[in-house]
Parts: sequence; C-alpha cells; structure tokens
Amino acid sequence: MLVADFDYELPENLIAQEPSSKRDESRLLVVDRQSGDFLDSVFTDLPSYLSPGDLIVLNNTRVFPARLVGRRIRVTPRGATVLGGRVEIFLVSRLEPLVWEALVKPGRVLLPGARVEFARGKLTAEVMHWRENGRRVVRFEADGAFDEIIDRIGRTPLPPYIKRDEEDRLDADRYQTVFARERGAVAAPTAGLHFTPELLDRLRSKGVETAEITLHVGYGTFQPVRVERVEDHHVDPETYTIDESAAKSINRALLEGRRVVAVGTTTTRALESAALRQKKMQLKTAQADQSRRNNFLVAGRETTDLFIYPGFEFRVIGGLITNFHLPCSSLLMLVSAFAQRELILRSYKHAVENEYRFYSYGDAMLIL
Repeated sequence: MLVADFDYELPENLIAQEPSSKRDESRLLVVDRQSGDFLDSVFTDLPSYLSPGDLIVLNNTRVFPARLVGRRIRVTPRGATVLGGRVEIFLVSRLEPLVWEALVKPGRVLLPGARVEFARGKLTAEVMHWRENGRRVVRFEADGAFDEIIDRIGRTPLPPYIKRDEEDRLDADRYQTVFARERGAVAAPTAGLHFTPELLDRLRSKGVETAEITLHVGYGTFQPVRVERVEDHHVDPETYTIDESAAKSINRALLEGRRVVAVGTTTTRALESAALRQKKMQLKTAQADQSRRNNFLVAGRETTDLFIYPGFEFRVIGGLITNFHLPCSSLLMLVSAFAQRELILRSYKHAVENEYRFYSYGDAMLIL
C-alpha cells in the first residue's frame, strides 16, 4: 500500500489558524460508513446523531507549555559569562526528573556542552548529546520545582502549520480541552476541542454515557510519513492509562452490544491497543478465569506504538469523532482504516469544496 494513496489537494487558506469563536460552533461532517453518505451539520447538533446507550470515550490528557525560549550562555576569551542569542527548546519526552529529550533551535550551533538560561537564571539547561532526527538530550537545573517553573515560563506548543509571530494568549485556553486533567501532552487531542460542558450535559441528558482515558500525545503526531510504503512506517511510542472505572464502562458497553464512540485518533489508539494486549494475554493464559475472558480490555498503564492503517481489525470502537488530517499522514490512514479509504477521500473532497476548516483548530467529522 502506497503512502501516495492517501494524498489530497488542500488550499492553504483552509488550514485553520484560529479556533472558532465558540468551541461547539465548529462545523461537523457526518459520515455514514454503511451507506457512504455524508451530511453537513454543526458540532452543537452532535447529540442528534447519537443514541441513548452510546458510550463516548474522551482523552483527558492536558497539554503542558513545552516550548521554552531562553538565551545561550557564552564564555568570553577572558572567562566571563555573558548571554548570547535566542534559543528555543521544545520538550519532547522526560527521560529522568530533570533530563529530557528535546528539539532545539538553532540546532547546529548547540553542540554537546552548550548551556542555555531561562527566566533570569531560574532555569538552566545543558545539551548532553545528540540523537537521531534532530533530537537532543538536555539536562536542566531548576531553582525551585521544575514543573512549576515550566508552567510559568513555557509557551503553548502549537503545531508547525499554525503560524504565530508571538504566542496568542487565547491559545493557552483554546488549545486545551474542557476536560483536560492529566498533565503530560505536547499536543492537544484536537477532536476534543469542540466539546463544551453544556454539550456534555446535553449528551448525558439524552442517555449517552461518557468515560475518560489518558493518552499523552507526543511530538510524533507532527511527524510526516517519510517512507513510500505504508507498511514501512513506524509511529513513536506514547503512554496511555485506562483506569478501572473506564475499563468497566467500556467492557460493559461492548458486552451489551452498545456503541463505543472514540473522540479522536489518540483515544482510538489507546482503546485498540488495550484490546490487542488483552487478546494476547488471553491467548497466553489458557486457564484464564471467565471474568477476565469476558473483558475486551483491562485497566492499566502501558506504552503503545500501534500504527493503524487499512486492513486493521477494530475490536472496540463503533464510532469516531475526529478532525481533518494532513495529506499522507498516519492519522488520515487511521481514519481510512475505520471507514473505507475511498469514502474518506471523497468526504475530504466534499469538505474542501465546501470550505471546511482543516487540522487542529479546524472543523470535525463524525463517522458512524
């Protein structure tokens, strides 16, 4: 299967640079997998397309301000310490309490041993060594609690296709879901950005249940697919957590034949990863007790590098709420696995012709 099979034409003016004025006033394209039809709607009408007993699963990860802007520390020939040019460090993943894998700018001049100062010395960083794909291992020293300093001085890590000369204060609020609780993501689970507390209340009043899981979205979500064959691509691992309450709700819905609707590709990967893990555990344990054998998934904290593309067998989700994704991206491949590739590309063509807004701050799709 070729990556080029997931390409489409997108005018640049349709890439949303700002969120909609109200979260639930984004447009919604409703896609029916059985009939192949789609319908233009708005997100606030979501309850009318769901049924009592449906279970919506949300990703409650919280984006932390992973972009740090500081000044390089230089030592003059006479041994004096002075501040040099502007430096940006983007925190990618924590390796130890004060050691992170990161992206740095300008990368070529920040050799191992280079040091950077932030917040007038409240935080300093030293580049330890280089890794593949332009990543660096950076060790920090903090005058106080590291996470508290980061929350105070860091900037919202927007995707590269959203152009900002300076941080928009609105981003700190709108690039975060209303149900975000568990700190740890460097990118928002953008399908969840359309929900409001009022809309969630309306869904529950209709009899639609909700459950929350956590998958901390990593920088890999921004990475392009660099291979020609889909099967040769690999996604970066991400950590997810499904607690006992969520696992019971999901298992009960599936056992009762009710529909599980994932909010976003991140939620989908967590749920399907957990189901695959449970299946493997059952195959290994021939004498598993009946209560465990009746479970589609079990609670726990795990890491997944599951790459979902057409041909994948879904075990959990029966509906998907998602934004419009980049051409040739792994996220578009996931959506194409849930619905047929031809149907998804046809619906994207419709969205382009009708000037839907694309990507993180864009409009949404509901696929049933």
